[in-house]
Order: sequence, then structure tokens, then C-alpha cells
Amino acid sequence: MTTQQNKNYALPIVMMIILFGMISFVTGLGGPFAKVLKEQFDAPNWMSQLGTFCNFLAYAFMGIPAGILLKKIGYKKTALAAIVVGFVGVGIQFFAGQVEEFFVYLIGAFVAGFSMCMLNTVVNPMLNTLGGGGNKGNQLIQIGGSFNSLNATIVPVLVGYLVGANATIDNASPALFIAMGLFALVFFVLLAVNIPEPGIEAEAKVEKTDKYSAVSFRHFILGAIGIFIYVGVEVGIPNFLILLGTESLKINATVAGSIAGTYWFLMLIGRLVGGVIGGKVSSKTMLTTVSSAGMLLVLLAISLPAGIKVNMPVFLSDISFGFAEVPIGVLLLVLCGLCTSIMWGGIFNLAVEGLGKYTKMASGIFMALVVGGGILPLLQGVVADMGGSYIASYWVVFAGLAYLLFYALIGSKNVNKDIPV
Repeated sequence: MTTQQNKNYALPIVMMIILFGMISFVTGLGGPFAKVLKEQFDAPNWMSQLGTFCNFLAYAFMGIPAGILLKKIGYKKTALAAIVVGFVGVGIQFFAGQVEEFFVYLIGAFVAGFSMCMLNTVVNPMLNTLGGGGNKGNQLIQIGGSFNSLNATIVPVLVGYLVGANATIDNASPALFIAMGLFALVFFVLLAVNIPEPGIEAEAKVEKTDKYSAVSFRHFILGAIGIFIYVGVEVGIPNFLILLGTESLKINATVAGSIAGTYWFLMLIGRLVGGVIGGKVSSKTMLTTVSSAGMLLVLLAISLPAGIKVNMPVFLSDISFGFAEVPIGVLLLVLCGLCTSIMWGGIFNLAVEGLGKYTKMASGIFMALVVGGGILPLLQGVVADMGGSYIASYWVVFAGLAYLLFYALIGSKNVNKDIPV
């Protein structure tokens, strides 16, 4: 692709980067909206996580079909369809605030989840193609990923500021309007421009009589479980930071959102660092290190007395920058963002090592298992209700990190090298 062609695609590149960010913006609404659902509908902790659960549940239904749809109608049409679905899903969530119906909000979160799954399938190869592949294509993907993390940082702060002391969907509706507006803008831009279709690489045909598949590999099965657990850990930590801050510590909603936003900001920092050292340090070493560090941080956060306070930089209720005094355990949980930031890549690389022609099938299974991002926070809510403590719910996170450490040290070994790939 020539330089001139790259310039011609400047506008759709920007639109795809915006869509990359929209994935985290819409998905990230589940965290601060847990506080909204809890207050507006007097929901117990486990029910407050149902919005996140429904959003990620859609991946279980759409993970593999999204790949099939991509092959049938192409990247541009799949992206346009995903945008329409996303607009409708966010619109339903807004409508839930007007009719004040909990179930309607859950439907909206579920529909929006379909869109996020479809967009996840599209944006990476689309940006790679628009950039002309190679280093430029990879650079655009990294920019998109950074914008994704930036939006995840902003959304809890924004929703916290909007709802203030009165946490209702109606008060948070400006955030939904922003999402719908961006969806509409990107839809019409993509509709109007010509975008090249990434060539779908012809994969080696697997004979119908082939008795093997991706699930024939033990290290892949354990890695798929690892992806399921990882996404739940990544989402559960900030979700319950908001509830811990507003409910137990009586922190202002804006400040609590800023605390959760800092977690996502540290994930952004961790990804940038991981990109620099990724070519020099093995996935096994990286996953072992961050899993161990995460376990230590969570264990200390649970164990240390709440009376030990530290000052943490946050956005205050008037959106000015300042410091909030929080228990040291809160800061330790926020620091977990540095650990979770590079786990996905490490797990994925270890799980598909040696799969050969079964790798593409494995990728589809991974996308379906993103549903863990909805199930583990739900389990955290159950533990919080049973234990009467938000901090106790982080034992679920600790157990998840312990599994990831096991996978890095033992479960990732390929013991099925006799299978022809």
C-alpha cells in the first residue's frame, strides 16, 4: 500500500480507533453502573453485577458466530452491523432509565455485548490493513489499544461525576448519549468511504476424519480456562473498588470512579511497558511474575488493617485534581492494574503454542470464553453478600490469580506434541 493510499484512509483509520475505544467505553459502563443498579433498584451486590454479566454473556453466544459472519459479509459490513447493534443496545439502557426497569437495562447490556464481541473481531485486522500491514499496521493497533485503555480510565470518572450523590440511570444518561452519538458518527463515515477488505488467510483444511482439534491439547484447554478467569479478574477488581469506596468507605462517587479509573490507567502503562519488553522476556516468565505479584498485592489488601491510610491522587467531585485518603488496601488493589495489563497476551501465546492448523479454531473459542468477565464478578458479589464485606470478595480474585500462576508454571506445558499440526 502506498503512502498516498495511507493518506486516503486517514479518516476511516480515525473512526476505527474510535471504535477500538468504544469497546472499552461501553463495556466499562458496567463497573460504575453497578453502583447505579444497587441504589436505584435496591439490588444486592450480586445483582449489581448483572449488567456486566449480561454484557460478557453475549460473548459466549457471539464469539464463534462473529467469525463466521466476518467470512460471509466481510469486515466493513460486519463493523456497520456491530455499530447498529451497539447503538440499539445503549439506547435500550437509556430507555431503562426512563421506565425505571431493571430487566430492561439488562437486555440493553446483553445487546450491547453482542456489538462489543463483533467489534473485537473486526477492529484489529481492519486497522492492520488500513495501515498497510507490517510495522505501520501494528503501530495503528497499538494506538487503538492505547485509546481503548484511555477510555476505560475515563468512563468510571465520568459516570461518577454525572451521578454524584444520586445514582440513577437517568443521571448517567449523558454518558449513554456520548456512546450513541459516536456510534452514529462512525456508522455514516464508514458507510461513505471505501475500505479494503483484509484478505482472510486460507487456513489448512482439516480432514473430516481428523480425530484431533484444538481441545485435544491439554495446555490449550487449561489456557482457555485461564482466559475465562483472567477476564473475570481484570473486570472484578475495579468493579468492586467502586462499591468498596462508595458503600464501605463512604467516598464521593466521583472520587471512587477516579480510583477505579486509575486501575485502568495503570493497565495502559503496563501494556506500554509490556510492548517494550515483550520481545525480550518469555510469556511464561511474564505471566509467572505478574500472577505472583498480583497474588501478593491482593493478599496484602485483604489482610492489612483498614486503619492504615495513604494519600492517593484522584479527581475530586468538582473534577479538580487532588488527593484522597484511602486505606492502603485500596491502593494495593489499584496497583493490580500493572499486573493484569499483560496477562491476556501471555495466556494466549502459551495456549496456542504448538497448535499449528488448529490455532484459528482456538482463537474463536477464546473469544467465547471472554464471558468469564461477567461470571467472576457475579461470584464476587455472592461472596460479598455472604461475607458481609466487599474486601472479602477479593478472595475470588486471589483464587483466580493462583490458577494463572499454576498455568504459567505447570499447565502451559505442551504434553501433546505427538499430535500432527
